[in-house]
Amino acid sequence: MLTDSNSAEIRHVPDSKFVQKYADVLGVRVSAIDLSTAVDMADRWIAAKNRGYICVTGVHGVMEAQKDAELLRILNDAFINTPDGMPMSWVGHLQGLSQMDRVFGPDFMAAMCQLSVQRGYRHFLYGGEPGVAELLKEKLQRRFPGLLVVGTYTPPFRNLSAAEEEDISIQVHASKPHILWVGLSTPKQERFMAHYIDRFEVPLLVGVGAAFDYHTGRIRDCPHWVKRAGLQWLHRLLQDPRRLWKRYLRNNPAFLWNIALQALRLRQFPRNQGADTSEVKRKI
Repeated sequence: MLTDSNSAEIRHVPDSKFVQKYADVLGVRVSAIDLSTAVDMADRWIAAKNRGYICVTGVHGVMEAQKDAELLRILNDAFINTPDGMPMSWVGHLQGLSQMDRVFGPDFMAAMCQLSVQRGYRHFLYGGEPGVAELLKEKLQRRFPGLLVVGTYTPPFRNLSAAEEEDISIQVHASKPHILWVGLSTPKQERFMAHYIDRFEVPLLVGVGAAFDYHTGRIRDCPHWVKRAGLQWLHRLLQDPRRLWKRYLRNNPAFLWNIALQALRLRQFPRNQGADTSEVKRKI
């Protein structure tokens, strides 16, 4: 069921027990959830032995999807698109979704790790620079005693070769994780999850971007009030201006302009569905 671009959408994901409301953010379906709801949905998804992926989507992901129709389809085929950033929540509130609140990738990862100690869920860490995934494993297991991290893999800064694809597939199948955390950048991690979800046969792949660096201390977190004010992007920009200035200083004004056009019904942003798997493979 689709509605106009200024109202919420209710959509069934593959399992009929999982029905979500979504905010329409420039054609991207962003789940109208908060952190506790996201954890509960992920828990029930794993228990039901489903297979899917979760995208942690903020302004950067939404704006990348405006110029990449395949990425838009990948985002909209996700089991959950968490509202990663206050702007996602604010747009949801404007569309009548008052329960929608920010679900920050590192917070979601920590909450799922805490739950996993009780449930016995197994985790696999994929991504990061050399040594980061191993350090993350150490830090998570120290923070959450009893956490099962059954594998790590640091990919090269290029597409995987056929031999590397076989290697990671063997490792994942042997370790049988419930959650495979993908710590790459957007849109690389979203394309990775869409491409490998069926091959890996893991209940949940979760693209958490910089969460690997947050939890290992490579990126400093900011105060709670900065996050609630929607200024975490500025805190990150000040830490790594050379790499991030183009992303934030181009994307943020463009996002505000397009959201204004959508809210005023001066422009519609289509929501394409049904990703073409062959296109996904060609872009990875």
